[in-house]
Amino acid sequence: MASDETRTETRTKTRTETRTETQTGTQTGTGAQGRAGGVVSEVPGEASATRAWTTWTTRLLILGIVLAAVNLRPAITSLGALLEEVRDGLGMSGSIAGLLTSVPPLCFAVFGVTAPRLARRFGPGAVVCAGMVAITAGLLIRPYAGGTGGFLAATALALMGIAVSNVLMPVIVKRYFPDRVGSMTGLYSMALAFGTSVAAAATVPLTDALGGHWQPGLAVWAVLPALAVLPWIPFVRNRKAPASTAPYAPRPEDGRSAEKRAEQPPLRITRSRTAWALAVFFGLQATAAYITMGWMAQIFRDSGVSAGTAGLLLAVIMVMGVPLAFVIPRVASRLPHQGPIVVVLGVCGLAGYAGLYFAPVGGAWAWALLLGVSNCAFPLALTMVGMRARTGAGVAQLSAFAQSTGYLISIPGPLLVGVLYQHSGGWGLPIALMSALMVPQIVVGVLAGRDRTVEDEAGR
Repeated sequence: MASDETRTETRTKTRTETRTETQTGTQTGTGAQGRAGGVVSEVPGEASATRAWTTWTTRLLILGIVLAAVNLRPAITSLGALLEEVRDGLGMSGSIAGLLTSVPPLCFAVFGVTAPRLARRFGPGAVVCAGMVAITAGLLIRPYAGGTGGFLAATALALMGIAVSNVLMPVIVKRYFPDRVGSMTGLYSMALAFGTSVAAAATVPLTDALGGHWQPGLAVWAVLPALAVLPWIPFVRNRKAPASTAPYAPRPEDGRSAEKRAEQPPLRITRSRTAWALAVFFGLQATAAYITMGWMAQIFRDSGVSAGTAGLLLAVIMVMGVPLAFVIPRVASRLPHQGPIVVVLGVCGLAGYAGLYFAPVGGAWAWALLLGVSNCAFPLALTMVGMRARTGAGVAQLSAFAQSTGYLISIPGPLLVGVLYQHSGGWGLPIALMSALMVPQIVVGVLAGRDRTVEDEAGR
C-alpha cells in the first residue's frame, strides 16, 4: 500500500511540475509554441481560441487589410485619368477642378480625426467595414449625381470611408501584428499602390470599352470596395485583439499595473516635436501625391501626349509603389534613423520635376519612374507612425494627429496648382511650386525619422 501511495504521489507531482513548466515556458516564450512566436493561454478555452485565431481568422484579417488598401486611392486616380472629360461634362473651370483635387485631403483631415473615437466605440473592424460601404456608395452615386455640387458631395462620401480606413490601417497593424509592423505595413502599402496604379492605367480603356462615356468609367470602380466589405463582416463585433497579439508588453522597470496603464489619459500629442515633424512630413508628401494624382495626367496631355499614354505614365508613377511600398517599410523598420531614406526619395522627386520642366515629352518615362520613387514617401510615413509610438493607443493618437494635420497642410497645394495653371497658361509655375515644396519635405522627414517615441516627448 505504501508503495502504491508513493507511486501515486510521484505521478501527481510529475504532472503538476509538467503543467507548471508548460505554463512557465508559455509565459516566457521558451516553450515550443513560445519559440514559434505564438502564445498559448493558461485557460483551455483561450488556447483553442488562440489556435483558431492563428489560422483562418488571421488569414481573413490579412485579406481584409489587403482589399481595403486596394480601395484607398482608385476614387482619386480614376478621376485624375478622366479629369478633362469630367470638366467638360460638368462645365468646370480650372479653379473648380483645382478645388476638386483638393477635396481628398480636406475630407481626410476632417473625417480622419474622428476615426480613433469611432474605433473605440464600435471597434476598428466595424469602422473599416462601414468605410468600405461608404466608398462603394460614393463611387456609384457620383457619376450620376447631376451637377458639380452632387458630384462633390458623392465624392466626399467615398472619401469619408477612405479617411477613416487611412487612419485605422496603422492602428490595426500595430494592434494585431505588433511584431510584424514593417512587413504588414509593406503589404498593405503595396496593395494600396497596386490599386492606385491599376485605376490610373485601366480607367481610360475601361471607359472606352463601356461606350466612351466617363460616367460608367468612374462608376465601375465601385465593384472593388463592395468586395472588400465581405472579409470585414466577421470583425464587426470583434473589438479585442487575441491574447497572442497583445500590443503592449510592459518593460521590467515599468511597475504600473495593467489597470493603471489603461486608466492613463491620452497623450498630449501636440507637445511632441516628433509628432509635429511627422505631421508636416505627411502633409508635404500628401501635397505632392495629390498634385500628382490630380494633375500629372493633364500635364502630360498638355505637353502633347495622348490621353491613353498619359494614363499609362500616371500608372507608372503609381506602380512604382507596388514593389517599393513593400521593401521600404521593411528596410525602414530595421534602421534606427529613417532620414537617409527620406533624402533619397526627395532627391528623386527633385530630379523628376526638373526633367518634367525641361523635357516633359522626351524623357516622360524616366520622369515618371523618378516621381514614382519619390511618391513612396507615403509608406515610409506610415511606417514611421508605427515606429514613433510604443503602444497601440499611442499609434492611434499619432496616426490620427499626423494624418489629419498632414492632410490639412496638403489642402492648398492641388488648388494652388489649378489657379497657377489657369492664370499662367502653362505648367512652369506649378512645377516650380512642386519642386520648392520638396525641400522642406526632406528637412522635416529627417527630423521625423529620428529614433524616439512620442510617449517620451509628450507629457501625460
